This record gives sequence, structure tokens and C-alpha cells, in this order.
Amino acid sequence: MITQSQQAQPAHPVFPVEVGTSPHPQVFGLRRAAERLARKLGPRRIWHVNSTPAGGGVAELLWSSIARQQSLGLPVGWLIADAEPEFFQLTKRIHHGLHNRCAAEFTAEDARLYRDVTARSAKQLLEYVRPGDVVLLHDPQTAGIAPHLLDAGVKVVWRSHIGTTERGAAVAAAWNFLRPYVEVIPTCVFTIAGFAPAYLSPAQVTAVTPSIDPEAPKNRDLSPQQCRELLRRAGLTGAPDEAVGYAVQDQPLPADAPVVTQVSRWDPLKDMTGVLRSFAEHVPTGHLLLAGPDPADIPDDPEGAGIFAEVCRMRESLPPDVRRRVHLCVLTLADQTTNALVINAIQRSSTIIVQKSLEEGFGLTVTEAMWKSRPIVATSVGGLTAQLVDGSSGLLVDPTDSLAFASSVNSLLADETRAARLGAAAHDRCRDRFLVDRELGDYLNLYRTALDG
Repeated sequence: MITQSQQAQPAHPVFPVEVGTSPHPQVFGLRRAAERLARKLGPRRIWHVNSTPAGGGVAELLWSSIARQQSLGLPVGWLIADAEPEFFQLTKRIHHGLHNRCAAEFTAEDARLYRDVTARSAKQLLEYVRPGDVVLLHDPQTAGIAPHLLDAGVKVVWRSHIGTTERGAAVAAAWNFLRPYVEVIPTCVFTIAGFAPAYLSPAQVTAVTPSIDPEAPKNRDLSPQQCRELLRRAGLTGAPDEAVGYAVQDQPLPADAPVVTQVSRWDPLKDMTGVLRSFAEHVPTGHLLLAGPDPADIPDDPEGAGIFAEVCRMRESLPPDVRRRVHLCVLTLADQTTNALVINAIQRSSTIIVQKSLEEGFGLTVTEAMWKSRPIVATSVGGLTAQLVDGSSGLLVDPTDSLAFASSVNSLLADETRAARLGAAAHDRCRDRFLVDRELGDYLNLYRTALDG
């Protein structure tokens, strides 16, 4: 059973997340490698640190990966470095900058806030972490912690799950802001090596693509009956279960209608408004479903509520005959297992999965759809270009070309044979490249490298 620690916490603490072991069998070679690593570790531990236990791809990856690592007998823990809203507003700007989407300058006050918060988090982390332990820090929220841990004799790896190969002014400003912290880290991990800043040496850069767990609630097989019941509980086809979520719609989602779906956070880079606009203007058939988490459940994403409200306003302004074909679904994260099962059901019940991101480090929901053999239309940005082969395992379009996006959707709605062929190829590509055992092997290599450093 996977549960977050429920004890009362002081304001903005570092606190642990309790993760149970995975019940699923491990690849024999991984178990042998883990046994060798455990002997090398001795009394030392491995820790993962990020800013939230729920919401977004990083937290989801960690639930599954840490459970599997623990089931291999490795002493792996998970710590959350919480912070005040002002800090997360700053790190959201850094996030957008690393995607070349934020032109604002970073001020001396920004630098002070980042330095002070991450120094405080480092001090709190050292109540758990000991010299010689291996700590894997995730994303910009944690990079500033690294120098303090290194000074304390901790082995540090930093993993950035975001980025772009573009080299604009916003990217340069964001990487320069992080430079005092990132450039001292011996090993920095990126989804694509080309995401790394120029000031890192090749020896510091490692590429690891994220993965999914095919046995996890979000990806395991569901029967048509289970899918129907989960859609009902989400409010899409009947009265909602408030513990699951709710739908914004004029009428229930028809059981026999083609459904075009995007699942993502309510984030400007996911371009939910662009999906809605393209569908409303250029896709005359089928229904659109935009599904995402309740913004109130994601404290490190301060923009979510505003983006969701914007999507609601845009939907409300549509002509009635178009608006009735547009459905919004908001899912609570209070019960992560139920949340995952509902998303699983939504993806399996969809005719086409889309991901119209303006930038994307790696589209975890795209990988989930690949595993479920869904035909996919996505944008040719960031990690999506490593996930899908255009015309073979999916369709990739320019993120700024709304008409091309809609044309790709229309072509798949009109050609079920081609859609099925793309979906089958996507499943095979996911099986070969993006499943959790491969990433577990990558983590074992990272831990060994850190211990040898």
C-alpha cells in the first residue's frame, strides 16, 4: 500500500513520503545488479528529493520507481522539500525560462529568495541524510540544495525533467540563474543530452528518458465495464463521485461518440486553450475531452487555477452546438490510486490522444497512451520527438499550426485502419524503450557512478 505520511508538519518543512515495495516481479539481471549495489552501499542510503508527492509527472514517476527499487532490497527513501508560494512562483518562471517561454529578468531579490529557501531545505534535509549517502535531486526547485549537500560529504546527482534544445534569451537567463548550483554537481541527468546548458562538461551530462510501469493503476488492463464505471464516477457519464472529481459539460459524454482527449496539468505550456480553439474551429465531428488534476491539489504549480478558469471561459463562449461537444474533467489527487485508474479509463475510452504542448521535456501521458495502443497526435517539441516517430508511431505537428493539428486529428477520425496501425506501432515502441525496468537499470548505473565519484 502506497501512502503519504500523514503526521502534522511544520510550515514549509522537509518531510518523508512512505512508499511500499512493489508486488511485481523484477528482472533477474536487475536483482543481481541491485544486490551488488547494496553491498557497495553498505550502511549508506539513497534518497530522492522533489517538491511535491502528488501532481505532475515527477511525483508519479517516483511513486512507481521507488517502490520497485525498494522491492529490489535497496535502501531508497523519498523526501519532499516544501516551500512558500513565492518560491514556487519563482521556480515556475524558471520552468518557463528553461522552455524558452519567459522573457522576464531574474532580479537580485529572486536570487536571494532562491538561495535562502534552498539553503533552509538543505539544512532540514541533513536531518535525514548522512555523509556518503546518495541524493538524487529533481528539477529546478531542488538544484540550489546541491552545494550544501556536497559540502556535507553527500553524493549528489541532479535530474532535470524539463528543457528544450532551443537556445533563446529566456533559456540562457534561466540556466545562468541556476549556474552557481548546477555547475558544481558531478552528474546532471536530462531527458535529452541537448537540453543541458553549455557550461556543463560532457562528463557531467547523462541522458535518461522517463518510463512507465505497465502494472501500475494508470496503465494496467481495465475491462470495458470498469472503464464505464470509472467514467461515471468522474462525472463524465453520470452523477460524479465527489471523492473522484467532476465534469464541466452541457450533457454527458455519449457512449458511442469518437473522443479526442488531452490529459495534462492546467499549465500554459500544455496549451489546453490551443487544443480547445483548434477543435472548436476545425474539427466538426466527435467530442473533445480535456482532463487534468484539481489545481488546488498541486501546491508547486501556482498557475493551474488561472489556466483552468481561462479554459472554462473559452468553453462557455462557444456556440451551443460546439460547446456540447466539449467536456472538461477535473480529478482530485486525494486518492492517487483512484485518480490513476480514472485517467487509465479515460485514455482507454478515447479514440485519439493528443498532446499539443508548446514545449515538453517528456510527455508521460503520451507514453501512457502509447502503451494502451492509442493513436496519438502531438507536437514536434522536446522529448515528444524522442517518444514518437512521425508517421510511424504517431503524428507530429508544428505547435503553432492549429490547422495542421486539426487536420491530423480529422485524418485519424476518418481512417480507423491507419489509426489502429499507428496505435499498434506506438505500443511496440513503448514496450521496447519506455518501460520501468529499463529506467531502473539507468538508476542503478547513476547510483554506482555517484558512489565512485
